[in-house]
Amino acid sequence: MKISNNKILITGGASGIGLGLAERFIKENNTVIICGRREATLKEIADRFPSIITKVCDLDIEANRIDLYNWIAENHHDLNVLVNNAGVQNWMDISDPDFYQKATHEITTNIVAPVHLANLFINLKSLNTIINVTSGLAFIPLSKIPIYCATKAFMRSFTLSLRHLLKPSSIEVIEMIPPALNTDLGAKGIHDGHPAVSDFVESVFEQLKQGKTELTFGTSETRANANNEVINDYFNKMNP
Repeated sequence: MKISNNKILITGGASGIGLGLAERFIKENNTVIICGRREATLKEIADRFPSIITKVCDLDIEANRIDLYNWIAENHHDLNVLVNNAGVQNWMDISDPDFYQKATHEITTNIVAPVHLANLFINLKSLNTIINVTSGLAFIPLSKIPIYCATKAFMRSFTLSLRHLLKPSSIEVIEMIPPALNTDLGAKGIHDGHPAVSDFVESVFEQLKQGKTELTFGTSETRANANNEVINDYFNKMNP
């Protein structure tokens, strides 16, 4: 993937990894579009970064995903990079009364939406790159966030298949595999003390420049390359 002179859509681009990527792509002379549910938050980001283009969109709603694609096709038909970043993480137990409701929300946001968007956006003639943000937890789950881990494992598998399916085309498929970072994913304060998003972003940009298609950082590199023995040992440490 080339680093500059792209037009990029980042889902969930108003906070966390999405915002970190948006800032870095802007520095590299890219046009960046971000979408999210909260109009007020998007306006704050647009005030901070006047070049960012924003679009209010609830990716849990199928019609909104279709509207997003149609809006891009009509107004930004030269868009060439899709970053499937938006995600939800719930810390919960299967005995929780609202477990199924939360699980359904996670599955819709973390799986259904990016799969649908990939299916839609490959119809853009200009598209040449899809980046799926997965997780080190795709390889070794943390049982306190069971659905999140399972959705990321799904997206890991889907990304491998998608890369193979799109080989005949000119579309490159990249997997971005973050570890726990200092964001508000899950809830405020849960990830305090973890590496900064900026450190992760700088690392993955260096890997993009090297032409890599699986981008890891810190513990996610260890997990992505672990054998079964290491995975079992890691799982037991994470889930005492």
